[in-house]
Amino acid sequence: MEHFIFVLQVQFQGLLQMILVLGIGGSFPYGFHISVINYPSVHIRKFINETWIDRYGSPLHPETIMLLWSFIVSVYGIGGFLGSLCCGYLTTKYRKKKCQMFTNLIMLVAALFMALSKTAKSFEMILVGRFLYGIGSGFSLNIHPQYVGEISPKKLRGFTNSTVAVFLTLGKLTGQVVGLREILGSEALWPWLLASSGLSALVQLVTLPFFPDSPSYLLIQKGNEEACRKAIRKLWGEGDHQAEIDDIMKEKGAMASTKTLRVLEVIKERSLRWQLYILMTVMTTLQLCGINAIYFYSFEVFHTAKFEEYLIPYVSLGVGLCECLSSILCSTLIDRFGRKVLLWGGYLLMCSVLALLTMTLSLQHRFFWMHYFSVILIFLFVVFYGIGPSGATISVMVEIFSQSYRPSAFLIVGCINWMGLFVLGMIFPVIVDKLGPFCFLIFLGILALSAIFIYLYLPETKGKSIMEIKAEFNKLNFGKKETSVTENNFPKEELSCTKL
Repeated sequence: MEHFIFVLQVQFQGLLQMILVLGIGGSFPYGFHISVINYPSVHIRKFINETWIDRYGSPLHPETIMLLWSFIVSVYGIGGFLGSLCCGYLTTKYRKKKCQMFTNLIMLVAALFMALSKTAKSFEMILVGRFLYGIGSGFSLNIHPQYVGEISPKKLRGFTNSTVAVFLTLGKLTGQVVGLREILGSEALWPWLLASSGLSALVQLVTLPFFPDSPSYLLIQKGNEEACRKAIRKLWGEGDHQAEIDDIMKEKGAMASTKTLRVLEVIKERSLRWQLYILMTVMTTLQLCGINAIYFYSFEVFHTAKFEEYLIPYVSLGVGLCECLSSILCSTLIDRFGRKVLLWGGYLLMCSVLALLTMTLSLQHRFFWMHYFSVILIFLFVVFYGIGPSGATISVMVEIFSQSYRPSAFLIVGCINWMGLFVLGMIFPVIVDKLGPFCFLIFLGILALSAIFIYLYLPETKGKSIMEIKAEFNKLNFGKKETSVTENNFPKEELSCTKL
């Protein structure tokens, strides 16, 4: 808890302000769009049919309406995938700050399409707006973790990295709140519900120019030590930060006399092999840990638990609030317990909950009191997810790659994330239909295997510089005979990688 209080002190006021600005236009919109699209679904399907009748004089077949609605939902993932593909190259060429501001313009255009769609009687505008939202989220979800990881001092790096998950869950919670019928989820106001994401883009567009580029970017890419020191003073306050600058200088020195690698070549690079294994493991597990299944089953469990129909959206809102609060708690614990413990410990706790939940859901029709245990287990799973994998995954992904590799590493992350989102959306309903509550056993197995893998092979990154972390991975990448070899000895170790 002391780290959370520490960052709020006057010395780090600039850092805290920049974390807020980056978060509001970074992972926040991604979480918002995941949750908010479910609330106006009935109204949008009705609008599609009414628009078609106005144009052609006859209604659409229900299956066609559902197909169009499904495309509106899924085109967000297609846009996100394209945004991720372009992000690595563009952030390296034009820098992260400028690309993030351009992303805000895309989001504002998307919001304009959404706001005017009903007035223009065009469901195609919803489709275009959703696609543009996806492109913007693809950019911001790549830029935000990299940017926020580069602006923090080593002792607060875990806290700042975990704020990515905090803003993502805050976005999901905000989408749930504004999507309620009493706020913007009504038939009259749903265009403004979909357009409301433009507010966060506008806030960031106005405020981000007042903050500096990351110190490591200014020193490594631009070679401007004075600008680096000025950025550090603005973000971290006055004080002795020479040790941090020395770490950046070491990283810069390790990048000298190197050539550029394409992303596919990075995948083949031996010196990054285990970093990529870790990256793919934690990212895939985050997608397949069962959190989507939990949210899906929560409505059925709450209904079976005899909650009144009108209360279920508010109980579900409680689940979202629980995830948000546990993510905030993770940001205060991550620099005390480390990333490794939160990951494998979180995986094991989630395994235990899924095993119990499979049992309670299977027996709830035989024992009336079982569904109350299911409700408790759903909240427990969300808490363990928020405290463990939700926040620690981002921190690990940022810390195991040096600055020159992060654009390419996060391009890979983006591909896994958006492809996983699309594939899971396609196959998840089938899995649930065929296996019922036993679908949790699949997620349980994935979590168990990932917990073992992380426990055995992930070096703890807490409080270590990128050079120290790379030295730990060298033991895995090159074996015991190479443990004495440092990053400076590898001609291809620190290579900037920006192209496919």
